[in-house]
Amino acid sequence: MSDTPTLFVYGGQVNQGFVRYTAALTGKKKPRICFLPTATGDAAWYIEYWYELCHDLEIEPHVMKIWISSSSQDWDFEDYLLQMDAIIIGGGNTLNMMTLLKAHEIDKALMKAYHQGIVLAGGSAGSLCWFNGGFTDSRPKQLTFVEGFNFLPFSHCPHYHSEPSRRPLFHSNIASGILTDGYACDDLSGIIFENGKPVKAMSLNENNHSYYVYKKDDQVIEERLEAEIFD
Repeated sequence: MSDTPTLFVYGGQVNQGFVRYTAALTGKKKPRICFLPTATGDAAWYIEYWYELCHDLEIEPHVMKIWISSSSQDWDFEDYLLQMDAIIIGGGNTLNMMTLLKAHEIDKALMKAYHQGIVLAGGSAGSLCWFNGGFTDSRPKQLTFVEGFNFLPFSHCPHYHSEPSRRPLFHSNIASGILTDGYACDDLSGIIFENGKPVKAMSLNENNHSYYVYKKDDQVIEERLEAEIFD
């Protein structure tokens, strides 16, 4: 656990580099890290991928499924999550994931975990959910607005440069006031927030970056954050 409420968000899907970084943020020798594959409907391939990522890391990996019956477990979601040192939310359909997490009141459990010093992390859908809002491909045809859990009082854009429509849409909606000022991450970059404020940017290589994007004097400004390269 961390001494302060800590969130680690990154632009793309979970990978081994991001898991190692999350583990380091806990300060534990062998942290218990729980993965939520909710955004893919608890897909078996995603769970298998998680365990493959973790098999040679110094962590104790866990998975919490949402698609369960009450007869299949003797614990509740909150109790399970509060036993962890870190919680990572994976990518997939942001809107469906958030609807389920709210329906099961897991968002409230995550807030409790956050304030107890359990490190929260995630990429793609698992990064957008923590902010006050952003645009998602959860609906047919085009990217549309989704409101986040508002753990962080900013807008957010994952996949910032990997998907051509993301950056201009983020800028135009900050310009129009639909989105607040916010943070964007390329697929292999991320930002650590403590007490709701950004304290460090990190990247898995020199070609991926994170940005602060804000409106000033009717213009949208993009500032690239200086990052630590983590390999």
